[in-house]
Amino acid sequence: MTATVAFDQHHEESRLAQRRADRWLTAGTALMGTYVLGIFGLPLFLRGVLLQRRAQRSGLSVRPVIVTLIGYLVILDAFLNTVGWALDIGASHTLITRVFFTAWGNFFDGGYWWHYNELWIGGSGAPGEKGWEIACILVVFPMRVAAAIAFLQMKRWGHQWLTVTCWFGVVIWVGYIVNMTVYADIRFDSVVLPVIGWWLYDIFYITPFLAIPYLHTVNREIFSD
Repeated sequence: MTATVAFDQHHEESRLAQRRADRWLTAGTALMGTYVLGIFGLPLFLRGVLLQRRAQRSGLSVRPVIVTLIGYLVILDAFLNTVGWALDIGASHTLITRVFFTAWGNFFDGGYWWHYNELWIGGSGAPGEKGWEIACILVVFPMRVAAAIAFLQMKRWGHQWLTVTCWFGVVIWVGYIVNMTVYADIRFDSVVLPVIGWWLYDIFYITPFLAIPYLHTVNREIFSD
């Protein structure tokens, strides 16, 4: 009877500790995913990681730190991509978006400068851009966020679908690079920092690739049905 009480108490303390850490982690990830408030989100996220490590060192049964880092990294990647492209599609006629995107296009990527807001859907006028935006915003990134949430909950289907969506990220990245290369005369002509500038920010989009080796080598028995 005593052992059962001790187990229940340990389980409840572990659950509360993980929940406390997740509050900080979620708040930090949400702020970082908005671009503008990212500098305020990082300290909150690091605070959550610290709380989880403390709980782990005290012997509580919290999820592995590597699972936390990968899960929230994937969520952050999906939100960062979604925010920018959603603004381009749904808020392309607002003054701040027109100024930001055309300035961004003039500096890095001519796809956001060339005939901006001249398509029927608004926003970027570069060929191929809208197809990637709609496919990723409405299909891939929601799948990735859902998979990452289940992954953080240590669900087996979350692990499986996170593997799928991270590999699909490779498809997106390669396809987008080809799209940039085929229309190089549009996207890299008359911009301040053409190819090198584009790579300076695009290299960060490969971060979900770092999860692939772990997802294929981790002991899947730590995830439950």
